Amino acid sequence: MSLRKPSLSFRQIVNMNVGFFGIQYSFGLQQSAVNPIYDFLGASPDEIPLLNLAGPVTGLLIQPFIGALSDSTWHPKWGRRKPFFFIGALLCSICLLLYPFSSSLWMAASLLWILDAGNNTAMEPYRAFVADKLNDEQQPTGFQMQSFFTGFGQTLANLSLFIFPMIFIGKTGSLPTWVYASFFLGAVCSIGSIWWSMHTTSEIEPTEEELKEIRARKTSVLESIFEIFHAIREMPKVMWQLALVYLFQWYALFCYWQNSSKSIALSVWNATPKDNPELYEQAVSWTGLVNGWYNIVTFLSALALARYANKYGAKTVHMVCLILAAAGFLAFPHIENKNLLFFAISGFGIGWASMMGIPYLLVVGDIPKERYGVYMGIINMMIVIPMILQNLSFGYILKHFLDNDPRNAITFAGALLAIAALATAFIKPSPTKQSA
Repeated sequence: MSLRKPSLSFRQIVNMNVGFFGIQYSFGLQQSAVNPIYDFLGASPDEIPLLNLAGPVTGLLIQPFIGALSDSTWHPKWGRRKPFFFIGALLCSICLLLYPFSSSLWMAASLLWILDAGNNTAMEPYRAFVADKLNDEQQPTGFQMQSFFTGFGQTLANLSLFIFPMIFIGKTGSLPTWVYASFFLGAVCSIGSIWWSMHTTSEIEPTEEELKEIRARKTSVLESIFEIFHAIREMPKVMWQLALVYLFQWYALFCYWQNSSKSIALSVWNATPKDNPELYEQAVSWTGLVNGWYNIVTFLSALALARYANKYGAKTVHMVCLILAAAGFLAFPHIENKNLLFFAISGFGIGWASMMGIPYLLVVGDIPKERYGVYMGIINMMIVIPMILQNLSFGYILKHFLDNDPRNAITFAGALLAIAALATAFIKPSPTKQSA
């Protein structure tokens, strides 16, 4: 397969990754807007983790299965990966259109499950699509271009939380009117950006030998499940090492996303959603701006990290980026001047750029190309299992050990990222990938 992968132009690499913009706009809304919506609808702080179970559970169930299924798919017109991320993006757009009409917690939580199912259907076939198209030399640029569009999409999502409240004033139903504008824009971005990548980028047609192998595989649900377990049993050692890093890394990130707006409300405005909802709405708006800034840092630093990974090694780059993110989280809850929050969160912006692309460089050289889909799905299992653990356990930890104080949750997240950086030091990638 590698002999049939010509080098692509920078424009072609950009076009094939544009779809990540829409996927990550949707994810940005989930990070910054969904939890405030839960707050507006009356959820208590320790209920938030359980209400966020949708993302990790659907990721655990859907992504490896869809990845395995896409490995065994080829259609002369639609290709191998494209049908899956198109269907996922379409489902996301429908849910984003419906989400602002949530009138109760159960309705918002139910729509989040469907929205996450769509996101997860799109995500790993898309990552496998990029790995399919690019040769070894261009994979760092390709994966970090994903980070660029991740930052760009989430920046727009978070900036909408700051700008739209100044344009769309008042309430519609039980939610602020700006929520409708943010989610409607997300619906357009989700399907529109995926359509652009599908329209501008073709998939590599398999050889006759590869087609025979694809047709020989059974594509039933049961066979796909067996393939997942078989792939886990044969998983390269470096992926097990990465799983330990991800355990601490992704547990920490969910702690931040669930508590950032409430932490800022307390440290800057001394307000809570129940005691002073008007000031809390200001805090949510400012959180959107702060989170928008870290995503700006993400897309500005993403391509530079690809160069550093080639020069110094992916492991070193990821470790340094995690340390910067940990330092930002540790400082974050102690800042009372809202403008200084941008300096603290910049470290996380650099860390987020690394998290979205660099770890894939550590493992892609050890993954057989015919299993890109299923192994990308398994990597996502390494992400969602810590998230499930966080959603099931952190409510108890927050209530009984952290005084139900969202500022302590952010400090806890910083400590976990520091542990993740330490675990990264023990990763041993393949010798051929030491510099990639």
